[in-house]
Amino acid sequence: MSDNNDDFLPLYRKYEDLLVFQLAQCIHAITHYFSETYIHIGDRTRDQMEQGARSGKQNIVEGSVDGATSVEMELRLMNVARGSMHELKTDYEDYLLHHGLKQWGKDDPRTQMVRQYTRQHKDPNDYLDKVKERSPETIANIVLTMIHQYDYLMVRLIESIKKRFLEKGGIKEQLYRAHKGMAGNSGRTGMAGKAGS
Repeated sequence: MSDNNDDFLPLYRKYEDLLVFQLAQCIHAITHYFSETYIHIGDRTRDQMEQGARSGKQNIVEGSVDGATSVEMELRLMNVARGSMHELKTDYEDYLLHHGLKQWGKDDPRTQMVRQYTRQHKDPNDYLDKVKERSPETIANIVLTMIHQYDYLMVRLIESIKKRFLEKGGIKEQLYRAHKGMAGNSGRTGMAGKAGS
């Protein structure tokens, strides 16, 4: 069996290529800037936002790597990542509410502009350069729009993992099929050996 066969026990998963991971990196970078700039030191929300953004990113990494041997663990960690981003979403919504700021609707032209921008920009530095020129209201709404995109992509990723599991099974099922195939080949080789003797 070739080491390049991705259908059986891949050595790693290229989480870096996942759009949802790239988006999570940008959300994390913006949130780090936002919390340090607009959330007072000592406010628990500051740590919560940092941890939520980081968890939404890091659990994709862990889930992708662990998925090489456990689909169940992969699904669990992807769901943890999704849950963390939902908590972060609530923190941003609370910030807007408590400061008397407006939350953009999904049909707001500014929301549409953010969606378009994220399709073309994957580097966190692109966002940091922009948000430093924006108000906290605008930054919060930018991240909320990005979190909605993240959630859409994460749901699709989770569904694809489930589909792969149903079609190919987990590592136990794959090992069983591989073992059964080797046993079958061994039996056929033995029969051929006897026939030729």
